[in-house]
Amino acid sequence: MILLNPMDKRAIYEQIVEKLSELIMQGILQEHTPLPSVRSLATELSINPNTVQRAYAELERLGYSYSVKGKGSFVAAADKTKSLKQLQLKEQIRADIAEAKRFGIARDDIIGLVEDVFRQ
Repeated sequence: MILLNPMDKRAIYEQIVEKLSELIMQGILQEHTPLPSVRSLATELSINPNTVQRAYAELERLGYSYSVKGKGSFVAAADKTKSLKQLQLKEQIRADIAEAKRFGIARDDIIGLVEDVFRQ
């Protein structure tokens, strides 16, 4: 389910957040289904349970999951995660466009770049 890259410069919990959020956005982990328990995922990945707990807390903070006291963490509603991701992408695009403008790239050229990416 999750493969960690020991050569990745990011913290292990960040890698877990990235992988689980991808699985959620792809619909592999469906809404309202439980995430693996902290202990079982820590055992599966051979890492400290505190690292998994930190990843789960971050997933919840980002809106990808929610927790139920005594029952664990669950995947958030699909519409919520999708709209959250769209907001994140919008902010990223906004920053990229601002950078392009700083370098003098014209609006039509930016649109052309986006169209090129979609065609690939």
